[in-house]
Amino acid sequence: MKSQDKDSLQNRRSFLRQSACASLGLTGVINTLAHLRLVNSALAQGIPGGDYKALVVLFLFGGNDSNNLLIPRKNHASYAQYKSARGVLKILDETDSAYVAGQPASIPLTGGGATYGVHPAAGGIADLFNGGDLAFVANVGTLVYPTTRAEYNAGSVPLPPQLFSHSDQQVQWQSSVPDQPFSRGWGGRIADLLASQGYAQGQVSLSVSLSGINSLQVADQEVQYAVTPEGAIPLAGYAASGSPYGNALNSDGTYKTTTAGKRLKAFDDITNHTYQHLLDDDHAKVVKRARANEGLVGAALTAAAATGVDFDNLFLNAQSNLGDQLKSIAKLIAGRTALGNSRQIFFASIGGFDTHQDQLDAQTNLLGELGSSLKAFSDTLKALGVNDNVVTITHSDFTRTLTPNGQDAATAGSDHGWGGHQIVLGGPVHGNQIYGSFPSLALGAGLDAGSSNRGRWIPTTSVDQYAAVSANWLGVSPTYLADIFPNLSRFEDPFGSSANLGFL
Repeated sequence: MKSQDKDSLQNRRSFLRQSACASLGLTGVINTLAHLRLVNSALAQGIPGGDYKALVVLFLFGGNDSNNLLIPRKNHASYAQYKSARGVLKILDETDSAYVAGQPASIPLTGGGATYGVHPAAGGIADLFNGGDLAFVANVGTLVYPTTRAEYNAGSVPLPPQLFSHSDQQVQWQSSVPDQPFSRGWGGRIADLLASQGYAQGQVSLSVSLSGINSLQVADQEVQYAVTPEGAIPLAGYAASGSPYGNALNSDGTYKTTTAGKRLKAFDDITNHTYQHLLDDDHAKVVKRARANEGLVGAALTAAAATGVDFDNLFLNAQSNLGDQLKSIAKLIAGRTALGNSRQIFFASIGGFDTHQDQLDAQTNLLGELGSSLKAFSDTLKALGVNDNVVTITHSDFTRTLTPNGQDAATAGSDHGWGGHQIVLGGPVHGNQIYGSFPSLALGAGLDAGSSNRGRWIPTTSVDQYAAVSANWLGVSPTYLADIFPNLSRFEDPFGSSANLGFL
């Protein structure tokens, strides 16, 4: 190990120790104990091998009505309940006698999903599922403890606060600890652990977001790094000839004698100055790191272009905001050597799922974008030869009520629900299956929360269980899962057969 690397590692260890001591008076007992165990792990572990894995967390903001994403077919035990309760929002099996030719029908799934279909606009999802690359995890949601309908109605079990609130549930999905004030995301806790174990050898953060700052990647040490689908955001005012710094830098990286060149040199000199005041000095380091990361991201994109893979052509049918995010993630994965990390957590998102009205039209567009983007992403990873190194999982605030909120199919939507169905995608995924537990769709019984009889499903799989499977695949050993997911022990073992969560 180089001397400067040793110094860097020693500084990291010293900082971890100091941070742990400082945090004792600032965090709750759970977070403090977890943090101390992460520190112990950091000091005990050496540098692991160079295998590469990336986890992509895709958030469907607004509450995706997954009742119309994963749909019972006519041979499913709950089809009659779905058909009756879904009202004007129902999407029928085309073999149903009530089906009208020319109307949208669910696309049938095969294998372990043979009694299900997917939304008619989600052809890309059906292709991935039937091809064995994608699976569903049924009825996942935020939970404090396992909860039955009787316990919910009696108020005898603690529930996630502000259960049907968008902002609260979004944060709770990303923290996995609904009964504690937010401090860090579960992705951030993983990033801290993996970085302490030597998986973050590059300067760019292990956590990269293509959708701005988020709660999932909030960490103690491994600061999330946000980029745009076009790459890192350069300093403004220096662009020329297609280069963000063409008016200030020569091709060899030296400063031009132009006004812009002199201005950029002065800016860099100020940034490189060592300040006596700690806040000033730390601010300068942040700016300097951002400038360096900009170059590294640029190098990664250049390396991606050199692979010969035609990213634009592969995403030709996914020219959308989500498609652009996933295309950029694919490029960063292709150029991963420039970033230097053997583990990465990416965050992407698509919004618009708050479909209180006009749901049929809205979901056609939303799920069409989702399906085409995931299919293009999967095809690109295969072209790059890294499909077996990447797993994508979805999150969403909640699903929505099974019953509609109106009688006019052109305007009706659905309201805030709870447990919903999530997508898992990638080469390591045991696809062509439905995992978790698909709920009975009986209103006012089974898992229908409350007395309104709207079809708000109490989750049978917690966010903790669902995310723990992905965390374990990424490299978090069972020893440290309790640090990442402090409530996990309250639920059934996600790796036991009865939980039915063996999607990885």
